[in-house]
Amino acid sequence: MIERLRDVSRVDRVRRNHALEHAAITIITERHPDVLLRGRSNSKGFFIFGTVETAELRSAVEEALARMRGGEVELAIHPRCGTNLAVAGILSGLSAAAASNLRPRQNRWGYAILAAIGALMLAPRVGFEMQRHITTLADLGDLRVTRVQRRRWIIPRDPVHFVSTES
Repeated sequence: MIERLRDVSRVDRVRRNHALEHAAITIITERHPDVLLRGRSNSKGFFIFGTVETAELRSAVEEALARMRGGEVELAIHPRCGTNLAVAGILSGLSAAAASNLRPRQNRWGYAILAAIGALMLAPRVGFEMQRHITTLADLGDLRVTRVQRRRWIIPRDPVHFVSTES
């Protein structure tokens, strides 16, 4: 039972870090609309891939913490999140597969295409709800940032930062 509670708390740490990652990226793009960033969260923090100064990222993370704790929970949801892409792929694939089994069989490709298009139209809303309820946690609890550090990696060539967190 205790091990299960540890797993739940680890998942919640990932979800909180994911929310903070989204908020930080949103704040940086508010300040610098031409900057394109990507992120990847885990239980120890999150990576930010893209061209941003360490001090700018630190400032954005601190602002993100303050704004989210001040009630701006919508910062946890980001339109370019990988969750949205995954939901779109899964929904369109499953709906196309299901529709291709409809009769008459000579129309199966048309059914599959229409079903996939319909799923892609629904996917953004479903993706936002998945972020809101499953992949992010806007209640940051006692989450705190311990370090913002630039790292050098050969692949990818973009600059990489890691934001370390604790709860």
